[in-house]
Amino acid sequence: MKIESIRLKNFKAFRDMEMTNIPHFTVIVGANGTGKSTLFSVFGFLKNALSGNVNSALQKLGGSRGFFEVRSRNADGPIEIEIKFRESPEKPLITYFLSINEEKGRAFVEREILKYRRGSHGKPWHFLDFSNGVGTAVTNEFDEMMNVEELQKEEQKLKSNDILAVKGLAQFERFPAVVTLGNLIENWHLSDFHISRARPEQEAGYAEHLSTEGENLSLVIQYLYSHHPETFQKILALLGMRVPGITRVESKTTEEGRVLLKFQDGSFEDPFLARYVSDGTIKMLAYLVLLYDPSPHPLLCVEEPENQLYPKLLMELAEEFRGYAFRGGQVLVATHSPDFLNATRIEEVFWLRKQDGYTTVVRAEDDPQIAAYMSDGDQMGYLWKQGFFDGIDP
Repeated sequence: MKIESIRLKNFKAFRDMEMTNIPHFTVIVGANGTGKSTLFSVFGFLKNALSGNVNSALQKLGGSRGFFEVRSRNADGPIEIEIKFRESPEKPLITYFLSINEEKGRAFVEREILKYRRGSHGKPWHFLDFSNGVGTAVTNEFDEMMNVEELQKEEQKLKSNDILAVKGLAQFERFPAVVTLGNLIENWHLSDFHISRARPEQEAGYAEHLSTEGENLSLVIQYLYSHHPETFQKILALLGMRVPGITRVESKTTEEGRVLLKFQDGSFEDPFLARYVSDGTIKMLAYLVLLYDPSPHPLLCVEEPENQLYPKLLMELAEEFRGYAFRGGQVLVATHSPDFLNATRIEEVFWLRKQDGYTTVVRAEDDPQIAAYMSDGDQMGYLWKQGFFDGIDP
């Protein structure tokens, strides 16, 4: 599954923004306050809206003022989100459009559309079309249809106009297009790893996937060791290549029900606890656990992976992210590191810049000067440091 474009209107710093032709591996740079985290928060907002409703999701994102804090400053009209994606390269393009407005201080879904484009000509087929809590959804399988007259539509009414139509319909297999979108939103993952959260001992438990801040690292290590030993050994081998001396990592449960993460250095007889390991070792282990997850996330967003890592390791880490993307999970990375950027290709890089108080998006390959330098063998991070990214300083 791959997102091809994102369009935002009146969403915080993005008054009117569109990113198109988004690659499997995407790197976003920009000065503080330009909206890198805001871009990632779009997916978090949709996930919260799917599990609750748009009012609760707006409050999580914008505080007590909800809609009015999330809507761009001095803007009128609805908040709009449009995402275009494909299930696979041979599948048709799917567009999800969401418009949220307010009435008497309460947000509601003004319009929600899910549509397919069958080929490059003609109007797209609407599989879900709701306005203010009322609409229709197509119930038959898309692949079986040859023309729009074959669509079987079922009228639905939601119990509240601030609930996403995809929330309820995604639970039923007879709405296949909606199920696809629901799976994308529910299973996306933001990684904002905090070393201080991963070091302490954890209560005994069970975890298959690394959490946003990484506090369950020892539990995921325990799971991989028990259920995916080949993956665990691969992670350990890669860690040993990047952190000399580390020969073993294990997760042990004490009699008190605490889970300890221990590291073995080949130079010493006794293992040592995570609290004594370097920041870089912990973080590299966490990223390897994340990137070699046996069930990769369809979309992985990573905030500033360069923190606490030796600059030489960043190019290898970028290759790991790219490999993850092509194994089945699209990756978006926000970074401030020229060293990390040096490992990128021109088609993978976008930068954010402020204009008149709002943020716009620039694609690196659309800049003729950068394209010329890259074709001559230059590297993206060096070009950024030399000031070629118009509107932002490194």
